Amino acid sequence: MAKKNLIVGQSGGPTAVINSSLYGVVSEGLSHPDTIEHVYGMVNGIEGFLNDCILDFEEALPGEDLNGLKSTPGAYLGSCRYKLPESLEDPVYPALFKKFEELNIGCFFYIGGNDSMDTVSKLSRYAEHIGSSIRVIGEPKTIDNDLVHTDHTPGFGSAAKYVASTVREITTDANVYEKKSVTIIEIMGRHAGWLTAASALARKYDGDNPLFIYLPEVAFDQDVFLKDLEKAFEKNCNLIVCVSEGIHDADGTFICEYDSSVGTDTFGHKMLAGCGKYLENLVRSRLGVKARSVELNVSQRCSASLISATDQKEAITAGKFGVQAALNGETGKMVSFIRQTDSEGNYQMVCGLEDVNAICNEEKTVPLTWITSDGHDVTEDFIRYARPLIQGNIEVPLGEDGLPKFVYRK
Repeated sequence: MAKKNLIVGQSGGPTAVINSSLYGVVSEGLSHPDTIEHVYGMVNGIEGFLNDCILDFEEALPGEDLNGLKSTPGAYLGSCRYKLPESLEDPVYPALFKKFEELNIGCFFYIGGNDSMDTVSKLSRYAEHIGSSIRVIGEPKTIDNDLVHTDHTPGFGSAAKYVASTVREITTDANVYEKKSVTIIEIMGRHAGWLTAASALARKYDGDNPLFIYLPEVAFDQDVFLKDLEKAFEKNCNLIVCVSEGIHDADGTFICEYDSSVGTDTFGHKMLAGCGKYLENLVRSRLGVKARSVELNVSQRCSASLISATDQKEAITAGKFGVQAALNGETGKMVSFIRQTDSEGNYQMVCGLEDVNAICNEEKTVPLTWITSDGHDVTEDFIRYARPLIQGNIEVPLGEDGLPKFVYRK
């Protein structure tokens, strides 16, 4: 392809390694000066791009400064939750592609989850419709791990490590008391329970807490829940319960809706939170025992202190692979992860490409065969799946104040 420019954006919720994917895209783009003249970033995603908010990485993070992205959580470029119109006849599309042409953009990369892949799909289809040569690639990102046609997603491994570590710490705290208690830990996950399932990694031995893990893949019955707790008290004084924010009853009503009104975001998704507090009050009133709830909230998705080295490495690899694929002529694709094993049976990952149109607006849930028959735990199959993804630590650089040193937009 003739010498062009590359542009990359981030969308949706941030993660601990979304900037590692960004590093992969930018560093690989800068390594092809004969093909790529400038590497631009969209500030606040496609919405910011429409408002002419862009930066040049050689000016924003020159030289070694770019390395700071690898240990900086959140989204360096900023994010958005802007949904492109369904109709490709909408005037926003020619406006976008006019801006691409003015900036001499040859490659477009979008780092995000399901809704971001919807953007990639629409832009690539519009490019094909008008005969544009721009290459559009999706870089996967989501702690929810719910993208289809990929073994897992960047961001999940670090979030899973944070969840498991935090649940282990909470368990250690709860075990110092002899009085009966129930601690309910609410973890992100609207329809897919991958991240809540990762709490099982916190166990040190059979029968260790968390004793109960509830995922949205299985209907939640409050009466059965209370009976299970009463039975568990026969052997355990302190019970740790992990629940996905999206647990629901057999009729599909979210448990959090029992207690409060629920709003929706710009994509029409219910903004879920509060099931932990509802269950805390339920346990206290019905069982008469000490109960508390802990909502892990945003820390679980973008904590730098527990970045998985495996997750970081794979995020960078995905970013680089996407640029190489675009330079080889690929478009309308999402970078995927393919799980393999070496000759000794050890975990390995290689990148592939999948049609983004088969990915957007689909959702991968935890297989029911990985959930125990009683509906409140996961099987060893999940443990074997998740454990390799949380391995390894990284050293986050510290500033003169003794706190993590991150890179920021100026």
